[in-house]
Amino acid sequence: MTERPLEGKVAIVTGAGSTIGIGRAITLALVGAGARVAMLDVDPAALEQSAAEARKVGGPDCVATLVADVTSPEDAERAVQETIRQLGGLHVLVNNAGINPRSSKFWETSPDDWRRTMAVNLNGPFFMARAAAGPMRQQGWGRLISVTTSLDTMLRSLPYGPSKAGHEALVTVMAQHLEGTGVTANVLIPGGAAKTNMVPRERHEGLLEPEIMQAPVVWLASEQSNGFNGRRIVAQYWDEGLPIEQRLEKAAAPAGWFQLGRQR
Repeated sequence: MTERPLEGKVAIVTGAGSTIGIGRAITLALVGAGARVAMLDVDPAALEQSAAEARKVGGPDCVATLVADVTSPEDAERAVQETIRQLGGLHVLVNNAGINPRSSKFWETSPDDWRRTMAVNLNGPFFMARAAAGPMRQQGWGRLISVTTSLDTMLRSLPYGPSKAGHEALVTVMAQHLEGTGVTANVLIPGGAAKTNMVPRERHEGLLEPEIMQAPVVWLASEQSNGFNGRRIVAQYWDEGLPIEQRLEKAAAPAGWFQLGRQR
């Protein structure tokens, strides 16, 4: 892969305002690889702080900041149009924004926590992908990259787990709809709990560093991943020292648990 494999590419990263965590790490990786990034978040102050860090890596014009709420279809459409207007196009969408309320028994989970978690973690990726798919399909090239979580977490944490399971199922369906268009939909997960604002800082010791997402997200966003569609990459197993075929054999699998399908 070239030193700046994303030169000329424009990306949106949702949940990019967090001053620690995956959105920040992904943004820094994309601008470091040559992309220009529209950083989207609901927190303007945190967004500006993270944008300042990104500009140190990619230069003064490498990012634009968009205050928008992914739970609003109107905001999603506006974000896509503003990205195209300000940065000249759209090639990559990273659906990273997410929330994780305190996990509880289902009968103790408040309806408000349930609705808000589904709105951010499942509706948001759908609204953003739906808005981005038009320009991407029209140009015949694009990347929808979704940050979900491990199956273990999906099956033990409420309401976060079901919201992320739904997100991964969404990616699997989108990938089928996009087959042959030049636009792909894939999942990228850390492979375990990572140091983000969703985990109290006193529990960060021993957790995965968000930076493990950087190398695989750059590959997924690049021309090198043409034809790679409907898959899940576990960042913890991504080994840059291996040839790409062996790297994918180690770190990638079909998204959406096809192995548990018809025969079950």
